[in-house]
Amino acid sequence: MALTTAHLARVAALEAHQRHLRRLASMSGGELYALLAGDPAESAAWVLSAAECGLPAAQLRLGRMLLEGRGLARDPAAAYRWFARAAAHGEAEAVNMVGRCHENGWGVPQDLALAAANYRRSAEAGHDWGQYNLGHMLFDGRGVARDRRAALRWYLSAAQAGHARAMNLVGRCLEEGWGCARDPGQSARWYARSAERGYARGQFNHALMLAQQGRAALAGEWFCKAAAGGNQALRHAIVTVLGGAADPALRGVAQRVREMLESPSGERPAAGS
Repeated sequence: MALTTAHLARVAALEAHQRHLRRLASMSGGELYALLAGDPAESAAWVLSAAECGLPAAQLRLGRMLLEGRGLARDPAAAYRWFARAAAHGEAEAVNMVGRCHENGWGVPQDLALAAANYRRSAEAGHDWGQYNLGHMLFDGRGVARDRRAALRWYLSAAQAGHARAMNLVGRCLEEGWGCARDPGQSARWYARSAERGYARGQFNHALMLAQQGRAALAGEWFCKAAAGGNQALRHAIVTVLGGAADPALRGVAQRVREMLESPSGERPAAGS
């Protein structure tokens, strides 16, 4: 039987795959890490070979590439299957991603109970995003019984691991008394930590606290940072909060953020423009 173009393409792909496997077997840990973290468009074939070889980190990476359509055509169902394979090896980040797929219906039907169960498995393995996501499910009672005290414990676990978003939520819980007694002092400290880690919502809340303490100049600096790193909704919130501020410096910040909102690019116009 004559070989068709399709047959030849399959043979070439198989030969390339075998070359990849031999090369992967000889790679150092550092080389493998660099490969998995590289440009998706250039590393896709290598990541696929490593994933098929059973490497959980590659399976996780391949799942992300397929979910986001980076380096490969977007395929949420295939992404889910690779996350599940990595999760079966106990890869905590992949377990969290299985939860994300179930929560959002990415490649599988939405199932909040399964999402919460996978977040818990990831959280108990020490993964900060799993802890943060489980906290959300417990806080809102999605897929599990509502338990804000338990939600705060998981937010705190993630925050102590350096998770900036969780730090902000610990601050919010302490400020509002959600799942705990109100503690404005501790709340301010967690907002400050979140802000210093670069999280825009944490910067906004930190700035609010500073403004309430009468530290207008420093508050203005943090409001500006929050506006620069945040989305349009956060910028609108800054304008709303500061539009009627008594301090002229804070009103000036509101005006600069308003200009960012009015700019087509979402950024403050350059001087003189």
